[in-house]
Amino acid sequence: MRHPLIKPDTVEQRLYQLNLAGKALEGPSLVVLPTGLGKTIIALFVIASRLQRFGGKALILSPTKPLVEQHAAFFKKVMALPEEEVLAFTGSISPAERERLWAQGKLIISTPQVIENDILTRRISLEDVSHITFDEAHRAVGNYAYTFIAEKYFESAKNPHILGITASPGSSDEKISEVCEALHVQNVAVKTEKDRDVRPYVQEKEIEWVQVNLPAEMAEIRGYLEKIFDDRLAIVRNLGFSAGSGKYVSKKDLLLLQKKLQGEIRIGGDPAIFSAMSVVAEMMKVNHAVEMVETQGLEALRKYLEKLDAEASSSSASKAAKRLMDDLYMRKTLYRVKECDVEHPKLALARRIVCEQLEGNPDSRVIVFTNYRDSAEMVVNALSEVSGIVPVRFVGQGSRHKDKGLTQKQQVEILDRFRAGEYNVLVATSVAEEGLDIPATDLVLFYEPVPSEIRSIQRKGRTGRQHKGRVTVLVTKGTRDEAYYWSSKSKEKRMLNSMHGLEAVLGPKTAKKSAELSDFEGLSFISDSKPDSKPGLQETESESRDEIESENWNEPGDNGSNNFAATRENGEERGENKEINLEKSSDRNGKKEEKEKTDANIKERQKTLVDFGTASGERSAEFLRIVIDHRETKSGVAKVLNRLGMELNFAALEIGDYVVSDRLAVERKRTDDFASSLIDGKRNLFAQLSDLSRVYEKPVLIIEGEDLFTSRQINPNAIYGSLVSIAIDFGVSILYSRDEEETASILKILAKREQTEEKREINPHGKKSASTLAEQQEYLISSISNIGPKAAKNLLSHFGSVDAVMRADTEELKKVKQIGPKTAARIKEVFESPYKG
Repeated sequence: MRHPLIKPDTVEQRLYQLNLAGKALEGPSLVVLPTGLGKTIIALFVIASRLQRFGGKALILSPTKPLVEQHAAFFKKVMALPEEEVLAFTGSISPAERERLWAQGKLIISTPQVIENDILTRRISLEDVSHITFDEAHRAVGNYAYTFIAEKYFESAKNPHILGITASPGSSDEKISEVCEALHVQNVAVKTEKDRDVRPYVQEKEIEWVQVNLPAEMAEIRGYLEKIFDDRLAIVRNLGFSAGSGKYVSKKDLLLLQKKLQGEIRIGGDPAIFSAMSVVAEMMKVNHAVEMVETQGLEALRKYLEKLDAEASSSSASKAAKRLMDDLYMRKTLYRVKECDVEHPKLALARRIVCEQLEGNPDSRVIVFTNYRDSAEMVVNALSEVSGIVPVRFVGQGSRHKDKGLTQKQQVEILDRFRAGEYNVLVATSVAEEGLDIPATDLVLFYEPVPSEIRSIQRKGRTGRQHKGRVTVLVTKGTRDEAYYWSSKSKEKRMLNSMHGLEAVLGPKTAKKSAELSDFEGLSFISDSKPDSKPGLQETESESRDEIESENWNEPGDNGSNNFAATRENGEERGENKEINLEKSSDRNGKKEEKEKTDANIKERQKTLVDFGTASGERSAEFLRIVIDHRETKSGVAKVLNRLGMELNFAALEIGDYVVSDRLAVERKRTDDFASSLIDGKRNLFAQLSDLSRVYEKPVLIIEGEDLFTSRQINPNAIYGSLVSIAIDFGVSILYSRDEEETASILKILAKREQTEEKREINPHGKKSASTLAEQQEYLISSISNIGPKAAKNLLSHFGSVDAVMRADTEELKKVKQIGPKTAARIKEVFESPYKG
């Protein structure tokens, strides 16, 4: 491939990639391509063309730090740009450093959260960005950072252009339409492994599913759990509520019932609703326990039941937890699980399959996917017993109940060692599903199926990238394993049908002929052409997903029809909604479908406070400011405030989350946080509100969400009592919002009242009251920049006193958790530098 911005002899020319790049350059586009076929190469061509034609910067967004580093290494290798102009941005780079680097960068690869925060805080501008690639574009839904970045990009850029790349946009028309709407997609291009120009580059992938029987001992334990579930189901039905329409009640049915009950609680206060909510909470726990015994085994079930038992024994336990663990059949289940030493047959089968793979090819790499961390640990322990197998657990960053997650740095190190062969088996949860470029993976083993077509495609995409691969799915007969397997298969078929329908509607409108890379816009569609080179070594893309399998499955209820409708009306959705109507004509033999025309209509939907605010022109009519605590950038409130045209200033606020004047500050609590704070003394809500009312004349508490009385199983009277105390004893005004959008609208109204009508200035002030000696000591240490509350506690725990912290040298400080070289140097600078006030 020859191009001024691509290094010679680094990228192989494939016609289908040129074809897709040409389509993508005709306008904002979504490219759907099976994994291993070079989605990043297509992005490279598009970026090179846009930079050559329009200059400016190009931005690549990818969901995780390992993916960002993977992309950065690839683009530094192939792009003919100075290395200092190809930059990787993650949260580990300080905001000030990112601002400096942004000015010099030509191609920036970043996690979306970093760019979102830098846009909100006005550290960067997207004005001169001539292209953005959205990796794993199916994430562009809801409140994910992709949607906000795309919105701000098309508002501010001089020459905006985007490319979304994915292998699995979703099975439903609504989901695919939401992605297209969020990214302003005008063109959709789809390639499958069946296309003639793609077929020569597709590596064979053997897919098999292996069934096992549930042992009698496990079936007995499942029977106890099902007896508990049936008893609770009868109670719910006697209370006048129903779950599910058939004999089998799924987790989805329980969630729908829970949502219905929450809605009825807001309308009235019938005690039966609260009783039903409590029983449904028990049913959710039992349903999960049944899934554990069916798909994971007794070790995973034992750990889960021990967690439930510990929860029921705690002082803050809910009535539902206590009642469940006191049930006779639950006690029987606990007893049988502890005395039974039968392991799930999947475990022995996994050992055998992995062992056979490595014996046949000692240089193989194997990935085993499990849905749960406990299962991952169990599989690692089982595989470690086999000579020649060197497994490693690969999980996310979050820590929970004695299970510490992996930092992003640890994740990168593990992947590097896996690629190098130090580990030959990666036992991973969902964190390894997306994007990881590990070409040498020979076998992907599903410890259990997943009902999500996106996750299933991503998992299978870990193999068969540069040579023949193998996928094995373990399924327990007569359990939800089978339901999950067929569900994902059916959704994959529907996704492919929907994508072809979408391509027919949103395909490029023009086709000019050209073979120049710098004029991709003119490349014509070449569906049946043979590539002019044989498959060779090519840099594969750094995201991932998998092929849509070529087998012809006949699932009930799926006739393969193509009935794409871009977005259906939904009274609860917000913003504009495009409905695309397809007019089709087909002959009697069903051989041909022809698209005649498209009709895009803007549908008016349910209005929100945000809609009324923007429609009335308030956005540009007033100059309103608000000071936001920097920790609130993770919420969606700041993004909505930005959209409403408010000037945002971020600061480390000690009191309150939002300050709108010198006398009015707001504390925001989600309903689950509020409820949890009533039973968890560490959250200290009342201390926060005490400080708020002490410092500000007009303190306000916004409670956000619709499940205040149902997010935790707490007596409603306790919640009412707390609300009364907050309003009467603390003098704090309480306002309620449904979601982040309404919270932002309320904040804007407060700001308008204070700043426009009352002519008051913004003045964040006040310090937290430190009622104990320990809190005062923590406050002293945490007042140093870059030292948060956790780091302050770590320092004091390590050294024993404030004086010892002050006397410690840099090397001693670096031994403390969360204290790196820069932070240690900053501490010494504060303590040792002469005062120049």
